[in-house]
Amino acid sequence: MNALILAAGFGTRLLPYTRTLPKPLFTLGGKPVLQHTIERLVQSGCRRILINSHHLSHQITDFLDHLDPGPDVDIRDVHESLILDTGGAIANVKDIMENDSFFVINSDVVTDIDLTSVWRFHLANQALATLVLHDRAAYNQVTMDSDAWITGFRSPGQGLAFTGIQVLSPKIFDHLPENRVFSSIDWYAQLCPAKKIKAYVAPDLFWEDIGTIDAYSRTARLWISAKALGSSVRHVDIQALSGDGSDRSWFRASPVSKTPPLSGETSGSVVVCDHGICLPETDRRAQVDAFVAIGNHLYQNGICVPQILAYDAFSGVVAVQDLGNLHLADVVAQISDLSQITGLYEKVIDRLILFSRKGAQGFDLSWTCQTPYYSRTLILENECRYFVDRFVQGYLGKNIDFDALADDFHFIADQALKGGINGLMHRDCQSKNIMIKNGAPFFIDFQAARIGPLQYDLASLLLDPYVALPKSVQKNLLVYTMDRLNLTSPDRRQEFRHNFDYCSLTRNLQILGAFAYLSRVKGKSWFETYIPPAMASLTHWMRTQAPDAVRRLKKLVLSL
Repeated sequence: MNALILAAGFGTRLLPYTRTLPKPLFTLGGKPVLQHTIERLVQSGCRRILINSHHLSHQITDFLDHLDPGPDVDIRDVHESLILDTGGAIANVKDIMENDSFFVINSDVVTDIDLTSVWRFHLANQALATLVLHDRAAYNQVTMDSDAWITGFRSPGQGLAFTGIQVLSPKIFDHLPENRVFSSIDWYAQLCPAKKIKAYVAPDLFWEDIGTIDAYSRTARLWISAKALGSSVRHVDIQALSGDGSDRSWFRASPVSKTPPLSGETSGSVVVCDHGICLPETDRRAQVDAFVAIGNHLYQNGICVPQILAYDAFSGVVAVQDLGNLHLADVVAQISDLSQITGLYEKVIDRLILFSRKGAQGFDLSWTCQTPYYSRTLILENECRYFVDRFVQGYLGKNIDFDALADDFHFIADQALKGGINGLMHRDCQSKNIMIKNGAPFFIDFQAARIGPLQYDLASLLLDPYVALPKSVQKNLLVYTMDRLNLTSPDRRQEFRHNFDYCSLTRNLQILGAFAYLSRVKGKSWFETYIPPAMASLTHWMRTQAPDAVRRLKKLVLSL
């Protein structure tokens, strides 16, 4: 059994990503689509596989050079200096294929069809070509007669759709057109009146053409979901979930063969995060790599985070343990008793201390996607300048320059780094990033973790605008944290409070910058709801704690 995989195309519908990576090397489950096709052919008994290449052909060649297809399997690259179209590519391998029937498969086809059955069907009939068809409304246009002989290829909305999978008899080379560059469909259309082109109708198969960004991403989600669930791609149901402040998309995937869970239950499901296509050496790819590396580290060290079940770095799709639908903010909203709220937050703080201490043990700084440490530069650029640029200027329209407040911000940055109890810092430890499952808290969205002060995460938790904890509860929880850390001396407690106070300030600046950016630039206007409580918290800090060293910033804040 021989085969030709058509892989020479430019992949224009997948631009800009195909400028640097050819479409056949896009991955599903960490493995190139081209490799998936090769493996299916080999499993079906194919021992000679030709792959035509043109666009970024050196990458195809390099991939094949490092591929081990198994014993007695001959794989060759057939380079086309001029792209020959689908028919020309077939004619180009005549000298190799002219003695035996052979498969021709598009490299962007993902399917679970039984290729052996297609092969046997072809050998049992007298067709020059057997084309696999199926019902796909958006692509249906291939018509056939009652004996499954194809009668035409261009009747939109009629007949069935061509899957890009076919078996050809070597006798088809006797009917080659004179042109060197030509379409296989045009070629077959000329042979239809003589009843030479047969249809193999596949009534039940998974099939996807990954030639567009949407189709590729959808298939990647299915693939990772199936891997995480231990299911097949055709037996996975994926439902969209509400988004967050990022550009990621969220889904819940379940096996369709099982009885649906009762309302509120998530048994047999996984949560899927889609970051979008992630080219190497980009910020988006760095976030995915950080999420996976840090998540595996935390989970393996017994820290309460969801288990990462499957992922594909290039597609940006990650499947994790389903922790349900309840965020900390949701649970707090259902409780009126402050003592119960305090008790719940004490559980979170206990696990936050574990996150900080145990998470730092064996932590590899190369895993971080932004900076390895909570640093002076980060505070100045990502919190102070972010506040001025996004909130003061971008949101409020005030003509205030960062440099006019530079001295204040430098002082704040220095103070936020004094007396910190350094460990692994989550960096966004607020109630929307804490799930409650069976009464226990779990941390999510930890890809920005780095080494930094526990006080910053504590400030993020207690100042969280999504919850707006009463000041009395915040004070009690601050004391609880110091007690749990065994800070017994007055000096050490004062040092802890000092760092907490300034981390509270830097976090507050970051929150306002983020909410302004998300509401005005990203169009997520619901974040505006949380700007007033965040502004009230910043104003309170300036009125009650601001030293003379930040008088310029204080004057600005109080004027707002």
